[in-house]
Amino acid sequence: MTTTAAEQDASRGPLVRSAHAKGITTLTLDSPGNRNALSAGLVSELYAGLEKAAADGGTRAIVLTHTGNTFCAGADLREGGQSPGDLAAVLRTIVELPKPVVARVDGHVRAGGTGLLGACDISVAGPASTFAFTEARIGVAPAVISMPLLPRLDARAASRYYLTGERFDAAEAARIGLVTLAATGDEDVDALLAPVLDGLRRGSPQGLAESKRLVTAEVLRTFDRDTDNLAALSARLFASEEAREGMTAFLERREPSWVP
Repeated sequence: MTTTAAEQDASRGPLVRSAHAKGITTLTLDSPGNRNALSAGLVSELYAGLEKAAADGGTRAIVLTHTGNTFCAGADLREGGQSPGDLAAVLRTIVELPKPVVARVDGHVRAGGTGLLGACDISVAGPASTFAFTEARIGVAPAVISMPLLPRLDARAASRYYLTGERFDAAEAARIGLVTLAATGDEDVDALLAPVLDGLRRGSPQGLAESKRLVTAEVLRTFDRDTDNLAALSARLFASEEAREGMTAFLERREPSWVP
């Protein structure tokens, strides 16, 4: 009997690992067998890690990072896509957490993985990073992840990349507002991140919480207004015949039937 990559990852330990040092809790997505896809298990563990860090008085900020060459590949297509409600909940948790959440990325980010970046307060991308909104290519749409993304992205760029699924680099991600800082050339992502974390360590718990509340207010209003409708849209699209063909084609490494 064969074992799936997801089962192998689950058998070897946590899908999200936690560490703490000098006021920073680091949550590491550690499911390289499926490119840190948003499986039900990974989303559940991420949610739990965020909640635990939020309750830790010694944590000033949270760093969200990854093992392997992919930060997050988006939905776990072998599960038929993650629960839209669960994804919305974990994204909202990041946005409304009273502590800053910083993404440290040095690898590929696709589809729902970009939603994690959009939910984070600050994101730093290394030179190995690439990005793409690939939902339309498999017959769905970036519905739930639009809530943290669209308030922050350049509107023209969102139109282009949502519709075409083109891949772009860290510099372009910074230009359009997807990431805060982009390393170029031989720059080291951790060197770029260091002054950001130093600044966060110097913030008081109250000062950080209330400052974050100011900059996330519009994003949270979007969640209040759109979560139910966008979760329903996502569920409907993932259940469609077109999406089944798109996901099957992706897993079989072929073009879907609608490509001329």
